[in-house]
Amino acid sequence: MHEKHLYDYAVIRVVPKVEREEFINVGLMLYCKRQKYLRIQYRIPAAKISAFCKEFDLDQLKINLDSFVAICEGKKEAGPIAQFEKDERFRWLTAIKSSSIQTSRPHSGFSSNLDQTFEKLYSELVL
Repeated sequence: MHEKHLYDYAVIRVVPKVEREEFINVGLMLYCKRQKYLRIQYRIPAAKISAFCKEFDLDQLKINLDSFVAICEGKKEAGPIAQFEKDERFRWLTAIKSSSIQTSRPHSGFSSNLDQTFEKLYSELVL
């Protein structure tokens, strides 16, 4: 039997109008300390976002989400935060913010296959 590992995940949300507090799930981050695993993926449902706010800047959203990915992946060009350890990057990205990109509170679980768990959560919570 495969060993199960504790992981944390958070859903990435777009809040087209922050003052209305309505959000659309657009991505997922999953972190496992023991396996040194940190993964992120997103998609932009343009029609759904535009239905909430016609003037929402989808190009800027892509730039901002790409920054999330670069920080999560530890890319140097993403700045000093991207150089933090994986757990610190996960915590920084999931900190509560009042902006158009927010995350859910982190949730925990156990998995023997983190990639499979990521795909399952992404399919259930984002797609």
